[in-house]
Amino acid sequence: MNEAKDTRSSGGRSRRGVLKAAVVVGTGAAVGGGGVARAEERRCREPVFVCVHGAAGNSHAWTPVLAELALRGHKAVAVDLPGHGAGAYYPVAYQTPQDLEALRSEPSPLGKVTLADFAAHVVGVVRRASRLGAVVLVGQSMGGATLNAVANQVPELVSHLVYASAFCPTRHASVRELMSTPEASTSALARLDVVPTPPELGVTRVNWRSGDPAFFAAAKEALAADRPDSAVRALLATLEPDESAEAGTADCRGIPEKWGRVPRTFLRFTRDRTVPLALQDLMIREADAATPGNRFRVRSLAAPHAGPRDPAVWADELELAAGACR
Repeated sequence: MNEAKDTRSSGGRSRRGVLKAAVVVGTGAAVGGGGVARAEERRCREPVFVCVHGAAGNSHAWTPVLAELALRGHKAVAVDLPGHGAGAYYPVAYQTPQDLEALRSEPSPLGKVTLADFAAHVVGVVRRASRLGAVVLVGQSMGGATLNAVANQVPELVSHLVYASAFCPTRHASVRELMSTPEASTSALARLDVVPTPPELGVTRVNWRSGDPAFFAAAKEALAADRPDSAVRALLATLEPDESAEAGTADCRGIPEKWGRVPRTFLRFTRDRTVPLALQDLMIREADAATPGNRFRVRSLAAPHAGPRDPAVWADELELAAGACR
């Protein structure tokens, strides 16, 4: 059973029993913005959940959650960031049989993709989703950097931000800076071998298909230590080998007068060994210090970095986040 509790303020709403559609959206077309009054009007409408994956991930990770939200009568959107999902690049050397030497140097289109590209894509989705209801923008892990960038651009279109053990830079400029803090020193990522690619490739590359038992053990510890080996293998099979290196180094601090206007929730994963609890708490403290009048609503879940296994737990928390600002 996953532990869940409020550590600051709480809010709630009942589940809805009418079946509506779950929608998977790609790119979006621009529509006009609003102002503070119009933003408040949006926050009074039915929620539409826009979910953003983390590094090396894709929209597949959200599929069980989308299904659960749909069965509860909600609209839900899972985003594939540029260079991910259907647009992902799998190096030839990554295929079977693998060429581990060539894998160190094979170029990837993701080397030219930036956090600004991620944000522009999600802004397009948010613009379309905002026509359907009050946008609850959800990000997991490194997806939090994209949440910051989007909320800095279109805070009037976002009703609520949900950081699922996700990076939320405010005082520290980037994901890399946060991972360089003492609070991140126990991260299991330090024990996860990455492919040593030259900097000019512009990617962080991980061989998730490695047959090395030591690699598998390190990946399990980092992502889902509470799951059986079969479930971890299934998880690794969904991950992509390349991630944009620039996305982890880009300045994505939440701007108080923009990002800081949007109500927000932090889902604090107490068993996370990739983003240690101390680092999660540091990000919460620094964000609250940046906007003392709009502090995180914090929820604690007994979950690893991959999050709760039960999609109903996810849906419960997202419903509470949607209800917190109503």
